[in-house]
Amino acid sequence: MGAAALRALPWALLLLGPLLPGQGLQAMLASEPPQREPAPLPEMGGFTPAPPSSAQEIQPLNKQPANGSGEGHAKPRKAFPVLGIDYEHVRIPFEISLWILLACLMKLGFHVIPSVSNIVPESCLLIVVGLLVGGLIKGVGEKPPILKSNIFFLFLLPPIILDAGYFLPLRQFTENLGTILIFAVVGTLWNAFFLGGLMYAVCQLGGPGLNHIGLLANLLFGSIISAVDPVAVLAVFEEIHINELLHILVFGESLLNDAVTVVLYHLFEEFATFEQVTIIDIILGFLSFFVVSLGGVFVGVIYGVIAAFTSRFTSHIRVIEPLFVFLYSYMAYLSAELFHLSGIMALIASGVVMRPYVEANISHKSHTTIKYFLKMWSSVSETLIFIFLGVSTVAGHHYWNWTFVISTLLFCLIARVLGVLVLTWFINKFRIVKLTPKDQFIIAYGGLRGAIAFSLCYLLDYKHFGMRDMFLTAIITVIFFTVFVQGMTIRPLVDLLAVKKKQETKRSINEEIHTQFLDHLLTGIEDICGHYGHHHWKDKLNRFNKKYVKKCLIAGERSKEPQLIAFYHKMEMKQAIELVESGGIGKIPSAVSTVSIQNINPKTLPVERILPALSKDKEEEIRKILRNNLQKTRQRLRSYNRHTLVADPYEEAWNQMLLRRQKARQLEQKMNNYLTVPAHKLDSPTMSRARIGSDPLAYEPKADSENLPIITIDPASPQSPESVDLMNEEPKGCGGLPPSPEEDEEGLVMRVKEPSSPGTDDVFTPGTGDSPSNQRMLRCLSDPGPRPEPEEGEPFIPKGQ
Repeated sequence: MGAAALRALPWALLLLGPLLPGQGLQAMLASEPPQREPAPLPEMGGFTPAPPSSAQEIQPLNKQPANGSGEGHAKPRKAFPVLGIDYEHVRIPFEISLWILLACLMKLGFHVIPSVSNIVPESCLLIVVGLLVGGLIKGVGEKPPILKSNIFFLFLLPPIILDAGYFLPLRQFTENLGTILIFAVVGTLWNAFFLGGLMYAVCQLGGPGLNHIGLLANLLFGSIISAVDPVAVLAVFEEIHINELLHILVFGESLLNDAVTVVLYHLFEEFATFEQVTIIDIILGFLSFFVVSLGGVFVGVIYGVIAAFTSRFTSHIRVIEPLFVFLYSYMAYLSAELFHLSGIMALIASGVVMRPYVEANISHKSHTTIKYFLKMWSSVSETLIFIFLGVSTVAGHHYWNWTFVISTLLFCLIARVLGVLVLTWFINKFRIVKLTPKDQFIIAYGGLRGAIAFSLCYLLDYKHFGMRDMFLTAIITVIFFTVFVQGMTIRPLVDLLAVKKKQETKRSINEEIHTQFLDHLLTGIEDICGHYGHHHWKDKLNRFNKKYVKKCLIAGERSKEPQLIAFYHKMEMKQAIELVESGGIGKIPSAVSTVSIQNINPKTLPVERILPALSKDKEEEIRKILRNNLQKTRQRLRSYNRHTLVADPYEEAWNQMLLRRQKARQLEQKMNNYLTVPAHKLDSPTMSRARIGSDPLAYEPKADSENLPIITIDPASPQSPESVDLMNEEPKGCGGLPPSPEEDEEGLVMRVKEPSSPGTDDVFTPGTGDSPSNQRMLRCLSDPGPRPEPEEGEPFIPKGQ
């Protein structure tokens, strides 16, 4: 081994020669004694080694060419061979890092100075910074960079949409999904065709500089400028803290109108290359809207399910859990863009689908990493977008036409206002919570345009759209007007109109549990009424999710039992293991609770126990566990369905009995009106004395007046008036029996009515005291007689009625 190492030493020095200083290596080689020619190495693995060079072929390194070639082109010698400047080697990553650093410093300075942030929105300030930076770069003779469409759509837009879709307030979004879809689909189509048609009329009447622009070009321009931009809406609405309803309506519209914008953009772009557009092309273009939107949602759902299933197996490798969320979401976006589907819809669908299952599988630290990395990534992307909008404004080519630009700005505002007013009038017919005029004004005023319109216009080809520079100038003007004018004035307008703002404090757990209980109650009411509303379908989806999907996508015990119970079982197991290790298991009975274990082995507590302060993330996790497990009504009770109820055998009999009773009462009332003798009018005391004086015998008391019934009521009687049967009130001496002395003392006997059995009619069933004389006397006693005639001057209808 030693001889072989010595033989290999010259070859190693020869290979390391270009990496070592020349003088030292030359002296080393000069001082080395001459060696004999080494023996040829044996062939190994089919490779034959090259023959070694002779001693005469080895030249000093200072005589070798500097570039290692034998042509003699020597580079100038450096004072320090290792040091040097090679900017082209690091140019691209270095400039990207500088732009990101500039964006972060601008964002930091914006929030450090509160007086600026209270007046000017952050997006406006960033555009101004971009204008200054672009002007500075152009002033020194360099060409400012332009925000290319590929960079915007592939790298800057996905983080913002993923952050919005992953943390989307799902309850508000689903409850207002119909309103959002109407604004996003019908409103965007209205804006595109209304603006495109009016701009075509302006071009035909605007003179020789505009009459060459056709209808398809104007419709394409209308489809680009009509869509509300999600980046601009997020930047402005998060600063003014508008209420949840208005925020989700405007922001949801900006997210879902991407499918309409993509379809119209590619449709009119393709139609511009056709010689003739047929009816079949228009029908296929209409169907492509459903393909693009539903296809994007389908792609997002597929990747979301795959991401949730992958997170089942990451319990031993927690480090890569956040990476799966980012990669699967980005792959969903790229796969949708691959087929010209809606990438924004794919990102939203993947984020909404994967979040509940991924968060149940990953650790708390991974959840925190995902949350803050998405917030950081989306914030940096949003900052870069607005800065590059300003820089691209300075660097791009522009063609200013006053008629076209002013008409575009004016018609954009008119189309937005008319669309919101007409659609809201239609939507309010079906909404329980109506949209007030203040809400309509904020929705119309919050339709901001942004970088998506700029990037789509930048993608146009000069070959088919020679007026691209004029379109780009008009779009930048509309973007600046909406961001600067509307964005800066929307905060004071919200304060002036006293629009309800977002609730800063979180709802208590009690409120959240009662909200879940009310949802469950409304679901039961919909089941009883047979009305299949969104509560019904939401309950069906939750049942399917709990029965099938969770078992496949959530690992471990979390798919079977609530997290609170699982956590309690883990605590019991941990305490049992500690008890066994301490050797105290023989001192306790077999069935023992956690409280008894603590009583057997009490721990010495300090005098002043300091409770550890919970972090916000830990508190949020505890709130989530309690909210999900303290209200579990559906899991404990059988579901109610009016179609599966057991029939009541007495229900039909009770209904028939009630009908007969009602008919009997109506017949009795009619008979009383016809057969009752009218009562005499009451006389005054003077007339009564005159009548008695004129005919005393007519007004003497009758001999049988002693037999009149006397009703005595005991106030302390526990019987209620409803339990007394008036038909059994018999006067003493009636029925052919003489009154007894006990009855003279007691007065009228009041008997309790016996309850009738189901299916019998107490109206037509004769009782013990239902003699004709008793019924006649009851009718006479209960009937007050006809009402007195109203005198002159009295109203026909009494005041109390």
